[in-house]
Amino acid sequence: MNFLISGGTGFVGKHLCQALQKKGHHTYILTRSPLDHMNTKATTYIDYNYPVDNLPPIEGVINLAGESLFGYWSQKKKDQIKNSRLETTNVLIQLMKQMKIKPNVFISGSAVGYYGISEDLIFTEATAKSGKDFLAEVVVEWEQIAKQAETLGIRTVYTRFGVILGKEGSLPLMSLPVKLFAGGKIGNGEQWMSWIHIEDVVRLIDYCLFNKSMEGAVNTTAPHPLRNKDFMRTLAKVLKRPHWTTTPSTLIHAAIGEMGQLITKGQYVLPQKALDHGFEFKYPELVKALKELKKS
Repeated sequence: MNFLISGGTGFVGKHLCQALQKKGHHTYILTRSPLDHMNTKATTYIDYNYPVDNLPPIEGVINLAGESLFGYWSQKKKDQIKNSRLETTNVLIQLMKQMKIKPNVFISGSAVGYYGISEDLIFTEATAKSGKDFLAEVVVEWEQIAKQAETLGIRTVYTRFGVILGKEGSLPLMSLPVKLFAGGKIGNGEQWMSWIHIEDVVRLIDYCLFNKSMEGAVNTTAPHPLRNKDFMRTLAKVLKRPHWTTTPSTLIHAAIGEMGQLITKGQYVLPQKALDHGFEFKYPELVKALKELKKS
C-alpha cells in the first residue's frame, strides 16, 4: 500500500516510515526540500507542489508536521507553532480534495494539550471540553481543519500525543540533569505526565491505519501516567543516579517563558479508546519503557 506522510523526516515520522516500509508499504514523504533526501525502493520524497495526478492511489494520509514546541515562546514562536500546524493540515485537505481516488484514512497528529492543564481531573476521549490556554486553542483549530476530511468520506483520526519517550524528543533533556547528579522534581512535582514510548506511538498509529473502528480523537499515551516527582524518581533509579534536587518553577518560566507550562503543568490523560478497542501497549509501565531506551 502507499502512504502519504507530512513530517516524515521528524522524530515520530522517521520511526513510522521505517515500520511501514518493513511491512512492505511505500511511503511518499512530503518535505520542503526533497532534493536533500535520496529516494529508495520504499520511499519517495516529494514537495508540497507535487502534482497529485502523479501519485498512485494512496491508502492513507498521515500528518505529523509542525514547528517544534521547544524554545522560548515569543509571539513569533507562538505564531510559527500555530501557523505551521494549521497551514500544513489545510494543504493536506486540499490535496485529498484533488485526489480522484480518496484515501481510506486520514490521521492527523494532535496533542493532549487539547485538554488544558489540571492536577486532579482525568481526561479521556469522551472529554468534550477543551482547555483555554494557548496550546489548547491551537489544537482545537488544528483538529477543526483536519475534520474537513470527514466531509470527503475519509475516516479521520486525531492522535493526541503525550510526552513521547525516545532517543530524540524531550527525554534526553529530562535525563541530562539526572545524569549530572542534579536530578529531581520540577516545581512541586505534582503535575501529571502523560507519557508514551515511541514504539507504542508507531504501533498505535499503525493500529489506527488499519482498524476501521478507530476514528475521532485517540489519546496516544501510555495507560499509566505519573506525577512529575514519580517520573523523575523512576528515571533516576533506572539511570542509577540520585534524586534529590528541586528545580523551581520560577526558574523554568524565567528561562523559557510560557513554554514552561509544558514542564511545570500537565494533565492526566488515559488512552481509553485504544484500551476499549483491545490495543495492547508494549510499554504500559514507565520502568520497562526507560530500561528499553537505556539499552537500545
